Formats: sequence, structure tokens, C-alpha cells
Amino acid sequence: QSRLVESGGGLVQSGGSLRLSCEVSGFSFNYYAIGWFRQVPGKEREGVSCIAFTDGRTDYADSVKGRFIISSDNAKRTVYLQMNSLKPEDTGVYYCAHSPWTMCSMDQVTYRTWGQGTQVTVSS
Repeated sequence: QSRLVESGGGLVQSGGSLRLSCEVSGFSFNYYAIGWFRQVPGKEREGVSCIAFTDGRTDYADSVKGRFIISSDNAKRTVYLQMNSLKPEDTGVYYCAHSPWTMCSMDQVTYRTWGQGTQVTVSS
């Protein structure tokens, strides 16, 4: 069964760091892309970052560039999102998602399978 499991969320003060993990199972690991998205109640889900496994290409939302880093550990079948210099506006539920397409995209319509989400709360 193909699935994604996020972990690593929590409560952190503004300026702090968190590392989210997305454990990937049941997919052919090297022929797809993984994206991170976040959602705040009352707002649309937005793309945060993505990584394509065919060429290692990554992308970031402008709001997180220079602060977040996406990476992968193929041996552990896990994708990470290192979040530094966190701000209160980074608060939300963070989801990782699997795209069967090989390109890295911030458009959620390209993603077919989603994890259950992990809550990130940044206090001011």
C-alpha cells in the first residue's frame, strides 16, 4: 500500500527551527516528486517546497526561500523539510504529497497521494 507519513511538527518560538520528515512507502522511489504544502484554517493550501527525484531539482515558495531546505535520504526513503528562522506566519498543518510526474511542481493538482499532516505552531 502506497502511503506517506509526516512527523516532526510541534510548537516552537519565532526564530527557531524544526525538521519535518515524510516517510515514503509503496512507491517506486526514484521516479516521482515529493511536495510539501501547508494549510491554515480559512485559507487555501499552499505549496512550500518540492523535490524531483529524477534530477534532484528543488523549488521553494518565495515566502520560505533562504529559510527552508528540502532534502531526501534515498536509503531511508524519507524526505525532509528543514525549517529555520521560523515566523508566526509559518504556522499551519504541513502535508507531504506524492506526484507521479517526474517534475518538481508547487501546484497541488499534480499530486495524487497525501499524508495525514503534522501541525507546526510558531509563537511570537
